[in-house]
Amino acid sequence: MNSRKRHCGLDYGPYDQFVESLAEALDLRERETGLHSKRVAAHTLLLARHHYQKVEDLRKIYWGSLLHDLGKIGVPDAVLLKPDELSEEEWQIMEKHPGNGYLILQNIPFLSMAANIVLCHEERFDGSGYPAGLSGEAIPLAARLFAVIDTLDAMTFDRPYRKALSFDSAKAEILRMSGTQFDPLAVDTFFREEAALREVTTMAFPRMRSGIFSTPSDTPK
Repeated sequence: MNSRKRHCGLDYGPYDQFVESLAEALDLRERETGLHSKRVAAHTLLLARHHYQKVEDLRKIYWGSLLHDLGKIGVPDAVLLKPDELSEEEWQIMEKHPGNGYLILQNIPFLSMAANIVLCHEERFDGSGYPAGLSGEAIPLAARLFAVIDTLDAMTFDRPYRKALSFDSAKAEILRMSGTQFDPLAVDTFFREEAALREVTTMAFPRMRSGIFSTPSDTPK
C-alpha cells in the first residue's frame, strides 16, 4: 500500500486518520472489509493518477475508495454476512448501502467528492447499476475507475461463496464487460497499469497505520 501511495506522491494529511478510522470500523462489521477497502483504495490511485492532476483530488479519491462500503454499517448481519446467495428482498436491503454511505458523508465538506464515489460506486456504465441507474459520464469518473478495481479485487481474493480466481481470469472478465458494466476509458487505464496491478494478488496488507500522501511522481494527464 505504501508503494502505491508513493507512486502518487501522497503524504499524510490532517484528516487521513479520521477517514482510516471509519474504514477500521467497517472491519468490525465485515471480517474482510478493512483489508479489501485498503487494497482497492490504494490501487484505484494507480488509475486515478492518469486522469487527475491535483494531489487533493487524488487524496479525496483515496478517501472515497476507502469508504465505499461505509453504508454497509446499516445492513443487518443476517444479510451482510450471509454465506449463500441473497434473496430478492435481501438484495433490496443491500442495494441501499451506497445511499446510506452517502448520507453519512454528505454534510462533511472535505468529504464531498468522496461521498459521490460512495454513492455511485455500484452504478454501471450501461445504466444497469444502482442506486440511481446512472450511465456513461453521468457517473463520476473516479467511481468509474474504482468500479474496475473493485471487481478485480473481488475476483482475485477469496470470498465466503467462492475461491479466488486468477488475475488473467479477472482481466478477461473486465475486458468482456467493457462498455456495459465498465467505462471503456477506465478499462483502457486498467491495461496501462496491468503490470503493477498483477501484484495485487500477492500483496499482504497489515492493519492501518498512519501514513498517506504531496505531488505525483509523474504528472497525471
